[in-house]
Amino acid sequence: MIDAGAQSNRAAPAIGGLLGYDQRPPAEFYAAGRRELSAYPSVEYLPGEVLSGAPVGEVLELDLEDGRQVRTRRVLLATGMQYCPPDLPGLAALWGESVFQCPFCHGWEMRDRRLAAVASGADGVHAALMLRGWTDDVVLLSDGPDRLEASQRRLLKAAGVPVDERRITELVGSQGQLTDIVFADGTRLRRDGLLVEAPLRQRSSLAKKLGVNCMSASLAPDAIAVDALFRTDMPTVFAAGDVCAEQPHVAGAVAAGSNAAMIVVQSLLADQYGLPYPPD
Repeated sequence: MIDAGAQSNRAAPAIGGLLGYDQRPPAEFYAAGRRELSAYPSVEYLPGEVLSGAPVGEVLELDLEDGRQVRTRRVLLATGMQYCPPDLPGLAALWGESVFQCPFCHGWEMRDRRLAAVASGADGVHAALMLRGWTDDVVLLSDGPDRLEASQRRLLKAAGVPVDERRITELVGSQGQLTDIVFADGTRLRRDGLLVEAPLRQRSSLAKKLGVNCMSASLAPDAIAVDALFRTDMPTVFAAGDVCAEQPHVAGAVAAGSNAAMIVVQSLLADQYGLPYPPD
């Protein structure tokens, strides 16, 4: 396993929705995983980043940043995605705590508090109503024209969600906690939490360098294209988790990685013994 670290959820104080590991720090989770892998003599853990790779005969050659080279018969890409939140002054210091992109991962922690969502159109309606399940105090901030249809306005009004079209100029808070949203007219809105849209992009350029096919998906413009068995268009390269633009959450990534690993083993058995692949 080659691990570059810097996972995208490290900014969050805790992992949510992972049975048996709920509300524990991401760094603790990754450290525990490395300790558990060390019990298996067949697993080698290499910290670092793969800079490039290419097929050479029946194997793939991977070049690491420290100059090492790894030769392998299969590659499973599970490099994750990078969140791209809006470029709002003050957001970076609050990201992962009181400013977040997933109501499933952070909703419980924000229950019964003053919340807002930054989005417009149908996306704004969806975001605001998702938050409405956690608190009675939700404001939809469109940061410009709201792009709402009359039926959508009625829906938000019935749910008790006001809409504010003013431009946002800054987020104010301290020690990771949002306190105010500042508008272009100088006024402020007191809020404890803010849901924002954060499209995904590949954290690693390895997929592109290997030459696997990527596609535009709803969550990411450069998702790795895979079939139901996690296979890319290269027979020796598989991919799983966020890189395939699945809904980004730890439990889903763990499940995808586990299932993909079983498929990889079966593909190796097919090479070695001529077993049917996928199995009948």
